[in-house]
Amino acid sequence: MFKYSASPTRYSNMIYNRCGNSGLMLPAVSLGLWHNFGDVDDPAIYKRILCRAFDLGITHFDLANNYGPPPGSAEINFGEMFKKQFSGYRDQMIISTKAGYTMWEGPYGDWGSKKYLISSLDQSLVRMELEYVDIFYSHRPDPNTPIEETMGALDLIVRQGKALYVGLSNYNPEQTTKAVAELKRLGTPCLIHQPKYSMFERTPEKGLLDVLEKEQIGCIPFSPLAQGLLTNKYLKGIPKESRAGKPHGFLKENQITPVVLDKITRLNAIAEKRGQTLAQMALAWILKDKRITTVLIGASSINQLEDSVACLKNTTFETHELNLINDILG
Repeated sequence: MFKYSASPTRYSNMIYNRCGNSGLMLPAVSLGLWHNFGDVDDPAIYKRILCRAFDLGITHFDLANNYGPPPGSAEINFGEMFKKQFSGYRDQMIISTKAGYTMWEGPYGDWGSKKYLISSLDQSLVRMELEYVDIFYSHRPDPNTPIEETMGALDLIVRQGKALYVGLSNYNPEQTTKAVAELKRLGTPCLIHQPKYSMFERTPEKGLLDVLEKEQIGCIPFSPLAQGLLTNKYLKGIPKESRAGKPHGFLKENQITPVVLDKITRLNAIAEKRGQTLAQMALAWILKDKRITTVLIGASSINQLEDSVACLKNTTFETHELNLINDILG
């Protein structure tokens, strides 16, 4: 096993943004471990990706209890890598995890009860061999658990020292407003919100981003490349190693329709004129909004990681470019 030593220039090219009304700065690009870091993946590849990400100035690594597959394996694999290579850099890293989706059988391994959230984080800390995480999220709202109980669990977790900050994910504007008010009442403010947001999924524009701006809460969109659709990967078919080509991937082959391919092709033409790849332009399009703190990328290779981070070279758009993009997206 190689011994990792971080690049001394790792902070020189990354952009860091303040997260909401807090003292925390996050890199404009963060690395998510939803895919590519489970037991079905190649350790030699994902270990190199983690090291290269840190060398590029990515200090934020985002996990959840059920990431894998199998569920929990991404946390175990990250924890092993952290212990062997990153332990000396703990105070320079932001590590987050979540609970809210099904993790274990029975009535206590899902949703948003205090029982589940507390137990899940305890398990996550064991898997990652950490004393605390920097951010702990309620991964989704629970229609059958009072918001006071779910937010009370987040408050308790911070007071127990198991997390420094708390966040929400997949909450709509109304749910976010109620959750934020309860966290304020308890004295543990909401730091950040993680919604699904991309050129192909613009629901956060229908009120959520306005709520986050009003409440001074950070925003970290996930799936900004629409599971890889907003790349040049599928312009000439479906590669075997792509998400659509894998049996355990979330992107299915039938989602790559002629209409989608036409949009991707036209967007790619705009990106080429901007001197960017389609992925770079899609990430820059997210980051152009000052309400966005950081964008959450995935990576299955060093090249993909470096390509994504290069989006920071140009995150501004001319009005005519935005008009063309909106015409294509409809």
